[in-house]
Amino acid sequence: MTPRIVVDRDLCESNAVCVRTAPDLFVIDDDDKLRLLVEQPAPDQLDKAQAAVRRCPKRALSLVEE
Repeated sequence: MTPRIVVDRDLCESNAVCVRTAPDLFVIDDDDKLRLLVEQPAPDQLDKAQAAVRRCPKRALSLVEE
């Protein structure tokens, strides 16, 4: 089972730490809002997704097993 990336929009400040950590998973759009490029990371993307969750300064990201 692949975990799903969840963004808490109330906490996210779109500071782009996740984008720098995993640019294949996250992007800041033209409205300065974080957008997920991939909601369920592939097995080879999981390490980057976990790193982005750990590095988020606002703790706005999580990985949820479904």
